[in-house]
Amino acid sequence: MILRDAVRVLIDNWDGGHTVPSRRLYPHQWSWDSAFIAIGNAHLSPRRARTELLSLFGAQWSDGRVPHIVFNPAVPEGAYFPGPEFWQARSPSGAATSGIVQPPVHALAAWRVHQAEPDLAFLRRIYPKLVAQQEFLRTARRSPEGLISIVHPWESGMDNSPAWDRPLSAVETDATGYRRRDLTHVSAEERPTDRDYDRYTALATAYRDSGYREPGAFHVEDPLFNAAYGAAELALADIAAACGLDPEPHRAEAAAITAAMVEHLYDDGIFQSRDLRTGYLIRSSSAAGLVPLILPGLPREIAHALIGTGLDHFGLKDGVLPSFAPTAPEFDPVRYWRGPSWINLTWLVWQGLKDRRSDLAASLADNMINAVVRSGFREYFDPVTLRGHGSRDFSWSAALILDVVAEHGLHGVASPARELGQQAGSFGKAGDIGDHVPA
Repeated sequence: MILRDAVRVLIDNWDGGHTVPSRRLYPHQWSWDSAFIAIGNAHLSPRRARTELLSLFGAQWSDGRVPHIVFNPAVPEGAYFPGPEFWQARSPSGAATSGIVQPPVHALAAWRVHQAEPDLAFLRRIYPKLVAQQEFLRTARRSPEGLISIVHPWESGMDNSPAWDRPLSAVETDATGYRRRDLTHVSAEERPTDRDYDRYTALATAYRDSGYREPGAFHVEDPLFNAAYGAAELALADIAAACGLDPEPHRAEAAAITAAMVEHLYDDGIFQSRDLRTGYLIRSSSAAGLVPLILPGLPREIAHALIGTGLDHFGLKDGVLPSFAPTAPEFDPVRYWRGPSWINLTWLVWQGLKDRRSDLAASLADNMINAVVRSGFREYFDPVTLRGHGSRDFSWSAALILDVVAEHGLHGVASPARELGQQAGSFGKAGDIGDHVPA
């Protein structure tokens, strides 16, 4: 049964204080993975969901950044590249981390966890950490136009998107002698090329050598990242209000980032990234350009145009959302972020459609469920055949399907909500979640 299998994935990938994305390929804690995992766990064990987020923010840097990887010291250095020896970074708590970030979807996750089981002590504890995360982005990454930039494709979450081909072409690389670990677990046809990895490593090296302060040859404003930043401000407004604080500064910030995106990133029916090195838009067919639908303040005519683009070029009615438009020449249905469908990307667009086009939202929900019924909780899926690719038993796929089923339902199951409640009890059998959570 789909719900039972989703719970099994989350239990099997639980590592005592956090959830790994997958046991073999991703043996540490990843930033936005933990946020999506917490959203799913909120339906099963809100305490575990709170632990997930607080564990991640326990490795927050003093400047407010939340690193995209928190390394588990029990995992051998050679199990993942680039590992802690490469990044040479530690948080004030002493945790070994990377030095880059990922889309800030964590405030949204914290609010969803609170809604599942209200806990003001948790909100009051995590709120200043979430604010510090946003303040880092405003201080270190904000452009004069009011948008937030990223300095590495890994920060976008959509690491290998064709949208990054042009800015990456300016990255000079040298032979570094590193050894890729991903190809021991996943076919090379489904992963970035060696040339891509050379550029990723060169960019990360340059950023590390600057003391994690100065962007290298890649400096981009990404619509998914900026939309996540705006959605975080809206979630922070809700959290602030619940804590008896003023929500208006957060609402004003969300309105400002929405307006800046419309002015500087919107182009002919879709949002595009902008290369800060050249000042020009990077015109591509990335589904990241549809994610701003999660912003409720988006002008109605622009939301309508985005939906039209989704229907015409991404097949919103027909299946799960491809990460790159199948009509584009760069589309590849099986290679990492160059076309395959991902549950988290589809879930984000689903969030933006629920109040605008409930029919399309229902179709996306059904097709997310169909994908995992067809192929299991895979990392990503061929958007046409729904064949699974990448890692097996992928945590955010399991977690977000639990969220989809809890809200949308599961056809053929009389009472999915009741089954979710029954499955929640199985956490106790897998190992108790301790009350101690890292600060």
